[in-house]
Amino acid sequence: MMNPPLSRRPLGMICALALMALTSVAHAQWKWRDADGRTQYSDRPPPPSVAEKDILQRPYNAARAAPSTGQPAPGSASAAASAPTAPARAASEASSREKVERELKAQEDKARADAMAEDCRQAQNKLRLLESNVRMRSGSQTGESQVMTEQMRQDQMRQGQAVVAATCK
Repeated sequence: MMNPPLSRRPLGMICALALMALTSVAHAQWKWRDADGRTQYSDRPPPPSVAEKDILQRPYNAARAAPSTGQPAPGSASAAASAPTAPARAASEASSREKVERELKAQEDKARADAMAEDCRQAQNKLRLLESNVRMRSGSQTGESQVMTEQMRQDQMRQGQAVVAATCK
């Protein structure tokens, strides 16, 4: 008998890789010390009342938003100019999401191609064995082992040729 055509292992690996790609979002955390001295954690920037020296951790490439008062803070003009705008950020997120989707699709395609190649190799090996006229045994429906008849061999060869034609492209 032949092995199942596709294993679930490549699909599981693809799902695991997709989840690992999404973990970078979980690391986008802000950490700061509030007015009472307690450490605060959030996925959003701290309020404007928190001094720069009290910000303990920021996400990678995160710039703090300039205060919303009419007067810009000193030295914040260059930070505000280098900070991406909301549309640019949305476009960047969309392009990175598309990139992840393309990578996942490429991984799925590769896993599918690898599974097809393995199925092809197994079918070709079985077909070679059947064509070699080596005396073979086959299991019956009752579970007993019996010598494979010529008719059984021909049936198995036809099935093998169909599998080779379908998987070996």
